[in-house]
Order: sequence, then structure tokens, then C-alpha cells
Amino acid sequence: MTTKRIVLLSIYALVFVVSIIGVLRSTSTKAEFTIKAAIQASTQDEDYVGLIAFKEYVEAESKGRVQVDIYTSGQFCGSVPECISNLQQGVLEMFPSTVGGTGNFFAPAQVLDLPYLFTSDEQALCVLDGPILDKIRQEVLQRSLNIRLIGIANTGGWRNFATTDKPIRTPADLKGQKIRTTPAEIQQELVKQLGANPTPISWAELYTALATGVVEGSKNGIQDIIGAKLQEHLKYIILDGHSYMATLWWFSEPVWQSLPTDIQAIVEEGFKKQQAAANNLVATEEENSYRIFEQAGGTVYRPTVAEKQAFKDASSNMRAWFISKFGNEWLDLVESSVADCDARQRKTSL
Repeated sequence: MTTKRIVLLSIYALVFVVSIIGVLRSTSTKAEFTIKAAIQASTQDEDYVGLIAFKEYVEAESKGRVQVDIYTSGQFCGSVPECISNLQQGVLEMFPSTVGGTGNFFAPAQVLDLPYLFTSDEQALCVLDGPILDKIRQEVLQRSLNIRLIGIANTGGWRNFATTDKPIRTPADLKGQKIRTTPAEIQQELVKQLGANPTPISWAELYTALATGVVEGSKNGIQDIIGAKLQEHLKYIILDGHSYMATLWWFSEPVWQSLPTDIQAIVEEGFKKQQAAANNLVATEEENSYRIFEQAGGTVYRPTVAEKQAFKDASSNMRAWFISKFGNEWLDLVESSVADCDARQRKTSL
């Protein structure tokens, strides 16, 4: 773990301890409400750091009426379907899923994984805090899935192509390469359109799959690569930034409806603290993670504008693929949101 990460985690841990002491002093009675939040990541992950900020705020602001229990490393539930099922039953209160994971129970959300949709962190954050968030929340509730979208945060920067033996400079370099993907259909389709062979493999099995040659590459964020020590096998990264690593945070709808409105408001504000803490850790650690990759013998390639455009052109049929399955509505909403965010950014920079 890096010194910066240790310092950040230590700060959050200290804040957490102080908040607990404050709560214990303010009340001797048991909390009225318990929010159990589960993540598949470890305590070194930005999702955990975000939850510490959430816990500190919610418990302090509710003056001990709410207790937040955090479960890491799949301790509460071992897979996305299991965790979502627990939310639906009201057994679990909070859980995050990536766009790929969300696509398994709400397929239109895959619009957020269309390649080269966003060009910057600022743009992505603006779009994901706009109409698309409200539409996903409303549609999921209307489908009676019994879960509520609280908000969207970053969970590791940007996805890039990384390989074990062959450097990637152009889309043609990917031809025939066995690239690990999640089970999400949209990720497999992107790899196909770029001429590579998509190979769905669970995150837990990826290290071994790279070591044994089952796959020759992956598409992940640098912090996930370093966190799982994949730099021991991955030796080349091209910063094509084909997708922003958004994570959607879900809350159990049955539990939400049982909470008083003042507690609901505290939870919503608490998520903003959570989002800010997670996004900040991602931003501060990204550069250092690339440094660790290079120190391990890896090569990071930063493509020119023209080279990156070649990847975008080679995957341009992804839009048509998405429309054929889900229609124009979702894509139109995202692209109009991108345009609105760009216009706002230009206006503020004048």
C-alpha cells in the first residue's frame, strides 16, 4: 500500500473512531435504524474509503439514531446477484455494482459503458449526476425491482487495454488477442468489434488466467490492476480510456420506505460525502499507480489524439449495436447530457 493511501485511510479511520465516540457519548440507547453496506472490494479500495465517510456523516448527523455496519471482501454476499437479492428482500441496505454488473438486472444501464462516451472526469461526473441518474432510478423503481439508485461514483478511474506480451498501439494490434471481459454483453461486443477474442472470467480468477495464458490481456483501471497485483503479468497498457469506471450505489427500497423522511435526507447527503471521498482517492492515487506499474517493468503508452480516434472509429458500430437492443432513448439522453455538460463547462471557463 502506498504512503499516500496509508495516510488517507488513517485519516478516515481516525474520523470514524472519533465519530463513534461522539455517538456513544450522545446516547446510551440502541440505534433505531441499522444500515448494512456490503462491498466486494477490500478495505484498501475507494469504495471502502467512501463508506467510511458515509458512516461518519450519517451516524453523527442522525445523533446515533442510525448505525452503519460495513462488510468488505464479499463477507455479506459473494456475488452481484446474491447481493441484489438481499437488497430486494430488505436483508441488506446498501450495495454498489459496476455498469457491467448492473446490466445483468437492468440492461439499459449498459449505455454508460459505450466506448469513448466520455472524454474527462469532469464531463463524466457532470453527466452521471444529471438526468441519466434520475431516469435509471425511476425505471428501476417502475419495474418493481425493489431497489433504489442512490447515486453514482467512480470505482477506479478509466478502463484501458492491458496485455501480457504484445504492446497495443492500434486497433489492429488487438486482432486475435484473448482479452478478459466481465460477463456483460456490451464489454464482450466491444472486444469483438476491435477484432479480439472476448473471454469472460471472474475477477477472482483473472490473476491465474493471466499467469497460465488463458487470456493475454484485460480491460481494467490501473488501480484495480495494482490492487490485484496484475502488474506481475500485465506488461503493457495503452491509455485509450474506452470507458469511465462508474459504480452505481443501490439501496433496498423496502427499507427506504420504512425510513422517516429526515433520515432519508441524511442518507442522501451522506452519499454525497461518500462519493466525494471515493472520487478523491481515485484521483490522488491514479498517477502513483501508473508509477508502480512502470517500476514493476511495465510500459504505459499514451496515444496521440489521432491514435485514440482510430480506436473510437473502429468501435463506432457499438452505437448501432446498442440501439438495436434498447432503442434510441437512452443513448440520446446520454449524448444530450454530454453536450449540456460541455456547454456549461465552456461557459464557466469564459
